[in-house]
Amino acid sequence: MPLTDTAIRNAKSAPKPVKMFDAGGLFLLVQPTGSKLWRLKYRFGGKEKLLALGAYPEVGLRDARTRRDRAREQLANDEDPGQLRKIDKLLKRTAADNAFESVARAWWQNWKADKTERHADQVLRRLEADVFPDLGALPLSSITAPLLLSVCLKVQNRGAADIAKRAYQGCSQIFRYAIAHGLIDRNPAADVRPSDALRPTRKVNHARLDAKEVPELLRKIEAYDGSPLTRCALKLMALTFVRTTELIAARWSEFDLEAGQWRIPAERMKKRRPHIVPLSKQALAVVADLQTFRNLSDMVFPGERDHDKPMSNNTILFALYRMGYHSRMTGHGFRGVASTILHELGHRHDLIELQLAHQEQNEVSAAYNHATYVPQRTKMMQEWADHLDALRDGAKVLPFAA
Repeated sequence: MPLTDTAIRNAKSAPKPVKMFDAGGLFLLVQPTGSKLWRLKYRFGGKEKLLALGAYPEVGLRDARTRRDRAREQLANDEDPGQLRKIDKLLKRTAADNAFESVARAWWQNWKADKTERHADQVLRRLEADVFPDLGALPLSSITAPLLLSVCLKVQNRGAADIAKRAYQGCSQIFRYAIAHGLIDRNPAADVRPSDALRPTRKVNHARLDAKEVPELLRKIEAYDGSPLTRCALKLMALTFVRTTELIAARWSEFDLEAGQWRIPAERMKKRRPHIVPLSKQALAVVADLQTFRNLSDMVFPGERDHDKPMSNNTILFALYRMGYHSRMTGHGFRGVASTILHELGHRHDLIELQLAHQEQNEVSAAYNHATYVPQRTKMMQEWADHLDALRDGAKVLPFAA
């Protein structure tokens, strides 16, 4: 006798599973736990098989019969409904594995190996904010160049043209990664250049002072009435012109005071190459002052709350604000100032670029390693420190041939 909704609702569990048959092999399996499961019994290839059709009440009697009839149509076409179910699940799982977000995260894990943690996290956050919401769930093979551009145009239209261009370039790298791993055959991002649809971006240099304003800045740093640790950070940045992130994360274990060198390991450098900073007499004096603040942490510039973490990235910027240099000078600006003045003083371009840890485009400069020309750079850094002293004290300094 076929089942009814009333009979199904009133069905009670028993110590052992109970089968309530409908018709055409369909039956309801009432478990001792009280759950009610639809099953279809059928034969294929001379073997008796079972096919799960869902659970009651999520799947009602009418829906269960519809699913039974669909399965019997497949049997009539000499197809095994159970095997077709497995194939469908496999295809869906493969589609999920090849979804843009899944592949993008796999690319990111591979790509970030030689990147700084800060840069890698920034790239992932941009993907999560700007790309994944629109493309994340789509199979790679379904993404076209117009679709990719539409996502990047949304980013551009909110006033972030540079981020839009970076998003497009990042997606292109993800597609190339997918091609290398046999997931797709072509890169849709290669069909269109970002400049074909996105507005060009203008490079904006970090705010920095003119050389004539440096003496006043040095005097203000010397008289800075904020944290003594911050004042030392400003002085050491002026003397070494390293990047802000390289300075604030400095560790005592990186300093060889007998050799007069600060050796920054590759994992903390933007270009992922170790970097030697020769320390002038003035820089060594600052390091000596810093040692009076030294605690159990290896951090040279520990954070206020957690001494095992570096001070905030904005500490130096806010100190410059306090001294009256809002929108006029940044921590990175010390690098531009040093490059300008050292060139004006006649120092060699290759030595300056090496000390700035820049990556030259020509093969000769690119072949330099971190220890190249250390004696010459040591002499240059001492002359730079002496020059800053003269500027701060108000002496007239004449350019000379280094």
